[in-house]
Amino acid sequence: MARTRLTPERESEMYAAVLDLLREVGYDALTMDAVAARTRSSKATLYRQWGSKAELVVTALRNNKPVDLGEIDTGSLRGDFHAVLHRSDDCQMEKDSALMRGLSQAVHNNPDLHKAMRELLIEPEMTGFDLLLRRAVDRGELRPDNPALKYIPHMLIGAFAARQLVEDRAVDQAFLIDYVDSVVLPALGV
Repeated sequence: MARTRLTPERESEMYAAVLDLLREVGYDALTMDAVAARTRSSKATLYRQWGSKAELVVTALRNNKPVDLGEIDTGSLRGDFHAVLHRSDDCQMEKDSALMRGLSQAVHNNPDLHKAMRELLIEPEMTGFDLLLRRAVDRGELRPDNPALKYIPHMLIGAFAARQLVEDRAVDQAFLIDYVDSVVLPALGV
């Protein structure tokens, strides 16, 4: 049977509902039944469109991303990082941070979620960061053999994840911009 296409509006509405449910109950307690009820759709439709709970959740997260890193090119690495961070406001960052903390727990017990997150969220993000950094190398801002290059995603994910743990404060734009300027760019020799 052919996959019916949802309108972009309907798809966005469904993704928003999935993320709301995820925030309310967490990944393990989230069921396709609950998603179907919340979105006024059938479970069969959900499975036909997304195949699994993990794929649906991760696709909803991907759809929630405010920016495609490959589209950002300000002419400088610092400008690119700042542009990335200005595409999301503090409220959205706090919500995303809470979601990611919850999912980082669930990943340990759900290999299907781990696989979906790697394929649908992390690898595309890494590709975007690679492109951003490669352009900085091409412009002569970064040495191609800089050993810190391979750790940029780790640094950024670490900053995003650790602030709540270390300071008991939500991640916000000011913190991440200061982190990029104080830690990431100096590590890259910029």
